[in-house]
Amino acid sequence: MYRLSEKQIDFILNDIGARGVEMASLQQSLLDHVCCIIEQNLEENGDFESFYNTTIQTFYKKELREIEEETILLLTFKNYYKMKKVMIFSGAVSVAAFMFGSFFKVMHWPGAGIMLVCAIMLVSFLFLPLLFILKTRELDSLKNKVILGIGTVLGIMFCMSTLFKVMHWPGANMMWLIGIAIAFLLFLPFYFFSGIRNPETKMNTIVSSVIIVIVVGNLFMLTNLRPNNPTKIFTYLQSEALLAKMHHSVGDTSVLSADNQKLADEINSTCKAIKALVLQDEIGEPVLPKDFDAQKEMIIESSLGDAFMAGDKGQQLILKLKTQVEQYNSAVGNTDSQIAVANSVMDMDFARMDLYTNIFVLNNVTQVQLQLANAVRNTMAGR
Repeated sequence: MYRLSEKQIDFILNDIGARGVEMASLQQSLLDHVCCIIEQNLEENGDFESFYNTTIQTFYKKELREIEEETILLLTFKNYYKMKKVMIFSGAVSVAAFMFGSFFKVMHWPGAGIMLVCAIMLVSFLFLPLLFILKTRELDSLKNKVILGIGTVLGIMFCMSTLFKVMHWPGANMMWLIGIAIAFLLFLPFYFFSGIRNPETKMNTIVSSVIIVIVVGNLFMLTNLRPNNPTKIFTYLQSEALLAKMHHSVGDTSVLSADNQKLADEINSTCKAIKALVLQDEIGEPVLPKDFDAQKEMIIESSLGDAFMAGDKGQQLILKLKTQVEQYNSAVGNTDSQIAVANSVMDMDFARMDLYTNIFVLNNVTQVQLQLANAVRNTMAGR
């Protein structure tokens, strides 16, 4: 067993200090470890300096002072590794959820909305904040920390605006435009002028800035500053007004047989349920409020919500309506009193749900009710 001399111990201690380790407690700890390794593994007549140089290199990757930096970080930031693991885990889960959610959304399969919401929420309120906290510990310059903070807020805003847009929630366009404004007017100037002054980061800063301008510019080109024509909802509003008048003029529907009256009531009930589903997704209420016109809140034509995806409640109601209308047509017999199924909401191709919009469904379902009300009125006129 090799025995270290006082001179050799002093040599090790001085070398540890010379390599950048300044904390006395850490110097002593490293000294004890190194001495134990040398005394246990070095042969009695072995080369001390050569063995020491080989041993000390196993304590670091580039420089020995890395240990001190890591120690200080752990002392001042005790939950560093836990937070790092949570950040990596949340990032991995959000990526998986986002990929599957996007695919499910394109394929119109159920569960897409839940996965996308979970993915974007994890990124926005767990992954990005943790990334900011961990990275700020590695940055010495306040300016770099500010740039990182702006970038984090920008990332959260883009994520949330995308989520609001996909889920048809209000405020998506406003967040989107604010995010683009922050990117162009705040983040990019800070990042560019900060990095270009440093010769080591100058080239990377220029290349990254060009990429940022291209990406954000393309996102801005996709922004619809002039929203879709809101007047398309007028047809639906007029049809609803006409339907109300027809129901008022028809009044007593006892002219129908008991079975036909039951079928008519079921058709009206299903139509109301379908329209309520569309309106709930668009304005958050199952029916239009009485002061809808006064509020100047027009429904913008857009794709149907997740409730009308494969096998969900919307499709089930449409299939139910089709069955009820076919039963009603078969019961009344008279062609003039039948409700048209072809070229209607009941004739939808569920494999191509991207072809149909909220306005189309509202208008078409109301037309079914109008046809039913007209059939009842014709029956009354015939009697």
